[in-house]
Amino acid sequence: LPYIFDAYYSSRPQGSGLGLPTAKKIIEAHNGTLAVESDLGKGTSFTIKLPLHIP
Repeated sequence: LPYIFDAYYSSRPQGSGLGLPTAKKIIEAHNGTLAVESDLGKGTSFTIKLPLHIP
């Protein structure tokens, strides 16, 4: 998992490696965070946190 947010990294031959890095940049541009947690044999969870702006 250390490389999943690196552009062009993909564990699959058909993947471009641009999805997660692009998503992370968009989320961070909105002052948010994208975190990943993975348990071998159980699965992977992604958490997106975005600030709530109240006018």
